Amino acid sequence: MQESTQTLPIMEAFYTLQGEGYYQGHAAYFIRLGGCEVGCHWCDVKESWDAAKHPQRNIAEIVTAACQYPARLAVITGGEPLQYDLTNLTTALQTQGFQTNIETSGAFPLSGSWNWICFSPKKFKTPLQEVATAAHELKVIIYNQSDFAWAEQYAALVSPACKLYLQPEWSKAKQLLPQMIDYAKQNPKWRVSLQVHKFMDIP
Repeated sequence: MQESTQTLPIMEAFYTLQGEGYYQGHAAYFIRLGGCEVGCHWCDVKESWDAAKHPQRNIAEIVTAACQYPARLAVITGGEPLQYDLTNLTTALQTQGFQTNIETSGAFPLSGSWNWICFSPKKFKTPLQEVATAAHELKVIIYNQSDFAWAEQYAALVSPACKLYLQPEWSKAKQLLPQMIDYAKQNPKWRVSLQVHKFMDIP
């Protein structure tokens, strides 16, 4: 369900370091949109799910806030950001010199202009092939043993140039990491991604 793009529900926006995936360690301005119909039971930002709980901000205001910081990397996340048409937001950010990255489950049609698409499919709502095809980065959250086979299903759908990451669900990281390390050693097309911002205690 794509809605008006003149305003968007903003749960939070903050300047920090990207803590996971290909851009790990890069300074970035995060824009977390409210609203998610995917509903992962292990989601660590469940408070983002109800869009009505978050204030609507106009796009000019969102971009002005981003421009207060020196980095020109904007990461749009959620919630599930592709529930909205993001064309106007990405155009406005790119006009101000920002690289635009998105983190999405791929369950809704692509909108917006993206320099980098991090596709993180979830079992709770079937992803769209168009997102898999366009993805620069595939990041699969490993919660149990069956998720390795599930990750391979999506690795077969992305382009050959797409970066492949396995990331442990945070609450089970200690239990899963030995299995993930072994898997990556046996299947070196995969990399292991960690949420290093949680280890460093930064937002």
